[in-house]
Amino acid sequence: MEIVVLKMLFIASVSAQYGKHKYVQRYFTWQDAQQFCINHYMDLSPISTPWVEEELKNATIGKISERFWIGLYRNETQWKWSGGGDASNIPWAEGEPHDYLSEWVASVCWQGCKWIGWHNVKPSRELPFFCFNLIVVEYEKTWEQAMSYCREEHTALTSLASEAEQLLALREIKPNRITKRVWIGLRYLADRWLWVNSDPLEYEAWPKGGVQDHQCPIRNRCGALTKEGLWENWDCQDKLNFICY
Repeated sequence: MEIVVLKMLFIASVSAQYGKHKYVQRYFTWQDAQQFCINHYMDLSPISTPWVEEELKNATIGKISERFWIGLYRNETQWKWSGGGDASNIPWAEGEPHDYLSEWVASVCWQGCKWIGWHNVKPSRELPFFCFNLIVVEYEKTWEQAMSYCREEHTALTSLASEAEQLLALREIKPNRITKRVWIGLRYLADRWLWVNSDPLEYEAWPKGGVQDHQCPIRNRCGALTKEGLWENWDCQDKLNFICY
């Protein structure tokens, strides 16, 4: 027990939380960094939209001034996120990417480096890194209760900014002990769906075709994520597990 506590304290001492992203200031190869994230959090971070990058960049001004790993790698044909999903519209630095055979993972630097921006590099380099972290809470609560719990114990009910973030969330809710759907921070207010943490609603995963109750719900005005990877508008008073960050 003492060893576990000491290990947790050590991890906390070399890491800093920025929303869903945990910055770990330990120097690992890309593969070792990914394994660390899988063991302690979820996976290396997908910085999968321009506004996620901008938000994280602004939050780390003056705090991170070196190159770091993210969860971006290249297979035989394309760039992908390590937690799942194809990567598109990657904001590469000028002249990047190059030499796919040996430099098949991506690192980023926003300030304090000779070369600023996104670069593909060899995975054998040792760099600090960002892990992605969501918390699946197995208490069953109404949507309002879940929102309050997340705000008191963590930060907020989670938003899902992209397919990459959604795939990581789905990985965590697959076990049978988790309710068939879980609350996320999606709510219908003022004639539109929105994320209650104020993130922009750009990515959506509503069912295609069929009954489009979510377009103008009369009763079910809270958003849930199913194990099949779809969003549902659901009765806010139903009690479900939920995802915080």
